[in-house]
Amino acid sequence: MTLPELSPQHAGFATRQLHAGERPDSGITPRVAPIYLTAGFVLEDFDQATDLFSTGDGYSYTRVANPTTDTVEHKVAELEGGAEALFVGSGQAAVAITLLGLLEAGQHVVSASQIYEGTRGLFLDNLTRYGIETDFVEDANNPAAWEALIRPETRALFAESIPNPRNEVLDIEAVAAVAHAHGIPLIIDSTLATPYLVRPLEHGADIVIHSASKFFAGHGAVLGGVIVDNGLFDVNSTLFPHLVNPTRTGGPSFADRVGGRARITYLREVMALRFGPTLSPINAFLIGQGIETLSLRVERQSANALGVARWLEQQPEVHSVDYSGLESNAYHELAKRYLPNGQGSVFAFTLKGGTDAARAFINALGVITHMTHLGDVRSLVLHLATTSHNQRTAEQLEAAGILPGSIRLSIGIEDLPDLIADLDRGLAAVRALTV
Repeated sequence: MTLPELSPQHAGFATRQLHAGERPDSGITPRVAPIYLTAGFVLEDFDQATDLFSTGDGYSYTRVANPTTDTVEHKVAELEGGAEALFVGSGQAAVAITLLGLLEAGQHVVSASQIYEGTRGLFLDNLTRYGIETDFVEDANNPAAWEALIRPETRALFAESIPNPRNEVLDIEAVAAVAHAHGIPLIIDSTLATPYLVRPLEHGADIVIHSASKFFAGHGAVLGGVIVDNGLFDVNSTLFPHLVNPTRTGGPSFADRVGGRARITYLREVMALRFGPTLSPINAFLIGQGIETLSLRVERQSANALGVARWLEQQPEVHSVDYSGLESNAYHELAKRYLPNGQGSVFAFTLKGGTDAARAFINALGVITHMTHLGDVRSLVLHLATTSHNQRTAEQLEAAGILPGSIRLSIGIEDLPDLIADLDRGLAAVRALTV
C-alpha cells in the first residue's frame, strides 16, 4: 500500500502532526511507524556498501541514521516549516551540537540574557574553554542592543521564543533583521512555544531548537532534542569556511554538495556523527507518538495557564505574575502578534513572603508535582533561586527579575478548578505563616 503525499499547503496543523513524515515502504505498511531497535543494518552487497559510505544515502548504523528517527525528523521539519530536522539525545545536546558546529576558537556569540540556565552555563563555563565568547543582551527586543554587541568575529545570535522562566515574548523578526544584516544565523530555542504556537522560521529565524523531552513527548518519560534548519544557508558566505571550502580529503564542500542545506548536513554528518549524542529509536518512537497529540495538549495547557495566571494575579499573597497572556503584562501586545493561539504554559510568579513563603506554598501542594521538568501533561512547580538558578548571585537574580519568592509553574492538562484549589491550599499555607 502506498499512502498519498500530504500537501502542507492544504492541511491543518493537527492533520500534519498525525500524518506528516510518514514514509511507507512498498508492501506492508504499518499504521504506526515501527521501532527499528538495532545498532546497525545489513549491507546488501559490496557495491551497495561502497555507495552508501560515499553518498550517505541509506542506513548503515543507527548513530548515522535510523528509520524510526528519520520518520520523526521529517514530521518535525514539516511542522516547523523547515527544510530538514536532526534529532539528538537531548535538548542540551541540540544546543551544543548546533553551536559547536557553527563556531570555532576566537569566535563569538550574542545571546539574550533570559534563557534556560543550562544553556547559559554552556556559554559561560564550557564554550569559553574552547575559546568561544558570549555577550548577553539584557533587553532582547531592542535591536540596537544586539547591534551594539556584534563583532567581526560574531557567528550567531541566540534567543528563546518564550524565554524560560518568565514568559517574555521575543520579537523574532526584529532580531532576525539584525542577524541577517551581518550575514549570521539567528538560532531560536522554541521549546516552550512548540510549532503549534509559533514557528520562528516563518519570522526570519534560521535554526530552531527544541528540547523534545518537553512538549513534543509530553509525558515526561524520555529525553530528546531536535534541530530544524531553514535550508537557506548562503553558499557564497565567507564567514563559515568549513561549510564552503573543500573537505580535508579534497572532496566537494558541503555547500557544493547540498547548497542551502550545508549547515544542517554538516551538523548531521560531522557533528552528530562524531560527537555521538544519538537518540534511541525507542525515544524517537515515543516522541513521535507524543507529537500526534501536541496541539491538543498545548491548547489545553495554554488555556489552563491563562486561567491560573488570572487567578494568581488577584491573590493578595502574590507580588507579581509573569504571563504574557495577561492584559497587564508588558509583553501582551507581542503575544497577540506572535502567539495568537495561546501564550504557552510555563511562567513565573512571585510571592510576597520570599523564600519562607515559597517553601510553605510548594510543600502544601498535592495535585501539582514538585520537580524539575517542563511541558508535561501534569502540572509542575519549582522554586527558582534555590534550584535551577542557584548559581546566580543575588544581584544577578534581581536583574533577571527572579526574587526570593519567585516560583515557576508548568501547567498541565488537569481540570482548572482542581489546579486553582491546589494553588489555594498553597496560599493558605503562606497565610498560616503570619498567624
